[in-house]
Amino acid sequence: MKIVVVGGASTYTPELIDGFARQQDLLSLDEVVLVDPAADRLELVAGMGERMLRAAGEPYRLTHTGDLRSALEGADVVLIQIRVGGQETRAVDENFPLEFGCIGQETTGAGGLAKALRTVPVVLDIAAQVAEHAPDAWIVDFTNPVGIVTRALLDEGHRAVGLCNVAIGLQYFFARMLETEPSEVQLAHVGLNHLSWEAAVHHQGKDVLPELLASRAEEIAKRVQLPASVVEHLGLVPSYYLRFYYQHDEVLRQLQDGPSRADEVLRIERELLDLYADPSVDYKPDALTRRGGALYSESAVELVSSLLGSRDGVHAVNARNADALDFLPPDAVIEASAAVGNGTIEFVPAPTLPASARGLIAHVSAYEELAVDAAVRGGRRRVTDALLAHPLIGQWPLAEQLADRLIQENRKHLAWA
Repeated sequence: MKIVVVGGASTYTPELIDGFARQQDLLSLDEVVLVDPAADRLELVAGMGERMLRAAGEPYRLTHTGDLRSALEGADVVLIQIRVGGQETRAVDENFPLEFGCIGQETTGAGGLAKALRTVPVVLDIAAQVAEHAPDAWIVDFTNPVGIVTRALLDEGHRAVGLCNVAIGLQYFFARMLETEPSEVQLAHVGLNHLSWEAAVHHQGKDVLPELLASRAEEIAKRVQLPASVVEHLGLVPSYYLRFYYQHDEVLRQLQDGPSRADEVLRIERELLDLYADPSVDYKPDALTRRGGALYSESAVELVSSLLGSRDGVHAVNARNADALDFLPPDAVIEASAAVGNGTIEFVPAPTLPASARGLIAHVSAYEELAVDAAVRGGRRRVTDALLAHPLIGQWPLAEQLADRLIQENRKHLAWA
């Protein structure tokens, strides 16, 4: 098997290299190719990866290149993990909405739309090259905003699926809580990317979520950074990202008053790159968990093994809704638990969500449809439409002001601007 990692110079990459080595029995992996135009940084990350593989007994071959076309020959899977504009654009995404009294976050609200506008055209160009040079390969998208990027890929007819580590992180969290192995815990994960809930936690044939909420609500709430009263009221476990909706004003104050996540990530990345440059380091650094990449490789390995037929499994993925959520159109992209096996993806029936969750999902899904349109076709009007549709914005003067500022800040990344 050959896997191509586009965005191979990411500081996340050693997480993948480590996971691929540890779970070689699932993949029978022959080669991983790291692709990135940032030559110096790619050399650094690839050198780190080569040391890790030597320490692991060289279970597969690692190569790197700046030429995507040559890398794609014979690829079975193309994993995309890019950040158009680098961490500097993330800082802009997080900061400019705050000036308008809006949440500043890289996947939510105006910042999330800015990232989508920069990212979707680049990912579609990559996918077009995959279609030409590796037409049978699966595209696995880790690039945020995953739901929007995946929808754009599917709209263009690509063989693609989106993946995020939120669900697997909660699976491992509940496994520790239940003092069992993660494989013994199955979640009913449902919603959209970064707008999801755990509607059930199955262990030994039983949904134990009601018991856990009754006895350990404080612990669960701390994990998702919400008050226990919210989790108890819902009877569900919302993802961390739901705090931007359920506690909007409080989170906004925190973002306005505190250091940005972008600043923190920049510090962590500098620390990681220093470690990668150290020839004595041949192991995955603990600092990667602070970068946000926890269980990133596990989710990728498990999904790829199911997609290519090594082992069927249930995974939380981003794919076409079809008839999984009857309150959304079939062509919407949702994130939910799905049975994956030998190239097929079928969502597992989930418990009915409360009306408040269904309404929020439908609202954000409509915004994502407009966001894809704006990213593919461009234009101030489409950007304004998407911002107006977002539930955290939704006001005409505000949407216009944010659109103008977003375009101004991202002009060099928007061909139509």
